[in-house]
Amino acid sequence: MDKPKLYRKRIIPEEIIYLDKDEILFSDEGHIVTRWNTIRPKKILHHGCSCYFLDEGFKVSKFYREDGTLICWYCDIISFSYDPKENSYVFTDLLADVLIYPDKRVEVVDVGEIADALTDGTLSVEEMIPALRSLDKLLGMIYSGEFAAIQDMINNIEKENAPSK
Repeated sequence: MDKPKLYRKRIIPEEIIYLDKDEILFSDEGHIVTRWNTIRPKKILHHGCSCYFLDEGFKVSKFYREDGTLICWYCDIISFSYDPKENSYVFTDLLADVLIYPDKRVEVVDVGEIADALTDGTLSVEEMIPALRSLDKLLGMIYSGEFAAIQDMINNIEKENAPSK
């Protein structure tokens, strides 16, 4: 079977981008792991690796500088839809993000955007309830130390698929 097509949908700003340059390293019923370069060049962020946790409602990414040093682990709260006819996924970024820095510092960002999206009707309460539950589950995993297993899984897949030098 062909690898699925992946799309990223953002709410703020509103956009849908076909991730045609992302390389799928691994996929199973609950996960899709990709390697990618930034779509729009950034001052610090150059490339990364992401794992979509389909059953959990979040995506965990490793953000790297051009020299390959880790900037942070960046976790997006997401929802998705799958079109079997097109074999495509649309992953919607549900605004709240969690950053975990190499020094173990944790930062939760963009929660105010959830309030804005609820206020202006961009997102419904029904859409945000599972997103907030996913955020709560992710934070619980981080604070309890369970997140290390996610990091190990992504690191192992990344190592298994390291480009030949």
